[in-house]
Amino acid sequence: MPTSDTRGGVRVARQDALLCITLDRPAKRNAVDRAMADALDAALNMLDDDPALRAGVLDGGPSVFCAGSDLAAKGDYVTARGGEYGLIRRRRRKPLIAAIEGLALGGGLEIALACDMVVAARDAQLGLPEVKRGVLPTCGALFRLLQALPPAIARELVLTGQPIDGARAHALGLVNRLSEPGQAQADARALATQIAANAPLSVQASLEAMNGLLAAADAAGWQATEAALARIRGSEDLAEGLRAFFEKRPPVWQGR
Repeated sequence: MPTSDTRGGVRVARQDALLCITLDRPAKRNAVDRAMADALDAALNMLDDDPALRAGVLDGGPSVFCAGSDLAAKGDYVTARGGEYGLIRRRRRKPLIAAIEGLALGGGLEIALACDMVVAARDAQLGLPEVKRGVLPTCGALFRLLQALPPAIARELVLTGQPIDGARAHALGLVNRLSEPGQAQADARALATQIAANAPLSVQASLEAMNGLLAAADAAGWQATEAALARIRGSEDLAEGLRAFFEKRPPVWQGR
């Protein structure tokens, strides 16, 4: 494989034993569509399946990590091996570190929660704005955020829809390492290099054991998410939230 390759809005580069994956669709704030999901799935398949690779870093470039789903995709961003975005339900064997600059909103934050560690710039913005649009987080945040944060803080993020910056996310334990603006990718690669220097079988076995314990609760989490989604599916507020978003105006909620 060449040292660097770009397809489907995803740029992939090798750096020694690291696979560096960059979401590269800046005009859409790296929102995920079918092509990007397939390209991300292929990159993560490579990370898991190539024995020469020991760790991965996922970033969104210098100004935005990911704004979540491309609404024009209408939910068509699920892959067989990775689930939503090619990542959300993936059982990975090798560590993946998210490097966040700028916005990580909605599905973008859920992508970060599906990684093993997070490095974020001090001024990065992490949030779940779904309730502002009459929808709710459907890609794992409703239960993974409860694993990563105190329950009251998780509820704050979900129920207010307001983001927090990287500094607060670090203080709360959601972010492993805090970076100065523009340094998140380099700091994430440095962390991944530390991991890649260790015995690969030990790293992979340890990661599988820890992630396996967390995944044991996922089935209940997905059931709870689906039950919550069923309550709003077909509601007037859901339709109004999406209309207001596209029309760039405040929504008028009816509570039904």
